[in-house]
Amino acid sequence: MKQSLAFILFTIVVVSLIQCTTANKQDDNPYRNVNNPDAHYVGMETCKTCHASIYNSFIKTGMGQSWGLATREKSAANFSPSKALVYDTSNNLYYKPYWRNDSLYILEFRMERQDTIHRREEYVHYIVGSGQHTNSHITEINGYLHQAPITFYTQKGKWDLAPGFESGNNSRFDRKIEPECITCHNGNSTWVEGSLNKYSQVPLGIDCERCHGPGSIHVNDKQHALIVDTSTNIDYSIVNPRKLSIEKQNNLCQRCHLQGISVLNDGKTFYDFKPSQLLQQTMNTFMPVYSEDENNMIMASHVERMKQSRCYVVSQNMSCITCHNPHISVKETPVKHFNTQCQSCHSKEHLCKAPEPLQAANQHNCIQCHMPKNKSIDIPHVAVTDHRIRVMNEEVSTKQRHQVAQFVRMQCYNNNHPDSRTIARSFLEFYERYVNAASFLDSAMWYLGQQENPSKNLDNDKIRTLFLQQKFEAIATLVSSNKKEVIKDAWTLYRIGESFCKINNYQQGVTYLEQACKSMPYALDFQIKLGTAYVQLSQLDRAKKVFDFIVNENPKSALAWFNLGYIAEQKQAIHTAEMAYLKSIALNPDHEQSLINLAVIYYNMLNKPKVKPLLLRALRINPTNSKTKAMLESL
Repeated sequence: MKQSLAFILFTIVVVSLIQCTTANKQDDNPYRNVNNPDAHYVGMETCKTCHASIYNSFIKTGMGQSWGLATREKSAANFSPSKALVYDTSNNLYYKPYWRNDSLYILEFRMERQDTIHRREEYVHYIVGSGQHTNSHITEINGYLHQAPITFYTQKGKWDLAPGFESGNNSRFDRKIEPECITCHNGNSTWVEGSLNKYSQVPLGIDCERCHGPGSIHVNDKQHALIVDTSTNIDYSIVNPRKLSIEKQNNLCQRCHLQGISVLNDGKTFYDFKPSQLLQQTMNTFMPVYSEDENNMIMASHVERMKQSRCYVVSQNMSCITCHNPHISVKETPVKHFNTQCQSCHSKEHLCKAPEPLQAANQHNCIQCHMPKNKSIDIPHVAVTDHRIRVMNEEVSTKQRHQVAQFVRMQCYNNNHPDSRTIARSFLEFYERYVNAASFLDSAMWYLGQQENPSKNLDNDKIRTLFLQQKFEAIATLVSSNKKEVIKDAWTLYRIGESFCKINNYQQGVTYLEQACKSMPYALDFQIKLGTAYVQLSQLDRAKKVFDFIVNENPKSALAWFNLGYIAEQKQAIHTAEMAYLKSIALNPDHEQSLINLAVIYYNMLNKPKVKPLLLRALRINPTNSKTKAMLESL
């Protein structure tokens, strides 16, 4: 039966700070839509039927506009010929976004002597971002989501490489949109279990239930005329964030407005946190602390910055909704509203002491002086409101801008006492995502050694650390010495399998990779490794079955097409091999071995005019390849 009633979202826009306390037991939470396992999501359109005015206001906010179909109306980008072109100098690739009728495409191409030697076109399914700061772009194929390599930065009005794709780190169309990402940038998507980035259902924007919790119980109550007078009582059929403690209000906000290193608790996923819970019941969020960080801030660091504010430290009673109405766009909120919040604490005699002409020049705007926009260190071309409320010290600020920040420690912002294993995991996450410094792996191993009750010899986190340290022999020795221990974690199975392959023990490697793929069949990276191991063991029929599965799931896998080409070549199916190599190169023009193998095929087919260009391209990718040089000399 179609639902007809619901409660509208009371979403939190900016994040404030928390004081970490011991998490309440789940049973102590009075909200029925959080504790009842039968509670389910009803969708924002259901909420709209009773709360249309709030819906119509909220849908204009940054959260309401966080994710949408790639339409002309959704896009804030400039597509004029002089603006809509990006050149990646590190990889010698151009990107051109353009509309074909009402469909958005991104063309990737490479020029050589004014000839186009590579051309790949991708259809953009979704645009991420309200357009206040950026529009990023998402491709989708069979439910697998990937981020496109270019972003439009609205404040500067320019296209450029997407954040994290700069300085030679362009992963092109292969960056996966995993649950951690989509659970902050969108509503409650349906993730396909056993995958990394496959979804069976993707909503269009952050919705009511992200901050109110599942709406089915609330809807059912209203349909049965169970009405609560909320002027005197709390309606526990759905979470109203205003009725939560300051700590839980801020926990709700910081789920997404503290962009850090989120370490999940064992057995938890990024979908498990619900409004009215303490975040540490699901995860612990860390941030690296640097010296000289007066002006070092990341885009979504509201929690970290506000915690440094004297306003918060002194009041101990400040939450996100102290200043923000989450149902109204910040752009539509008058300056007077924010000034009033400041003046509610700062009495007349303690108001701004700046000279009147300066106050007038700033239109008596408290925010403009005490929370100025600051550049983020993680997102280029963007300036965001710095939530560290303070009297600016220009002399100190200028000095610190010229000092190099040094890493000091990893700090948890929602738990004052994380255990050693959790801290170790924060270092591992930081190493994998941001800074590949060996010292972080050393720190992780040290914290793992501080545990009072180590779980077992084949410790998942220890194996992960050794894997990142590339100590593959050590992993093989550890596993061989503890054969009776049962390993259930798919990532650990994958790392063990890959470690055996790295030391050329493919038979053992296959054993663990098969288990990993059985546990996570739609983790296509795992499948690639398994198929490659089969090839090394000359089990070509098994390998082909794996790579056929991969291209059926994602036909844009260049590595899968390369391997299918190699298998076909070994079976003397030369035309099939040629077609597979061409597909691999079309998807990845810099896959060296595809270029070389295709050159060999053309050489054997006596089609020598096609051989030299392929070998020259391969040599530009890897100038030290002696075999490629020898093949060129033989021509």
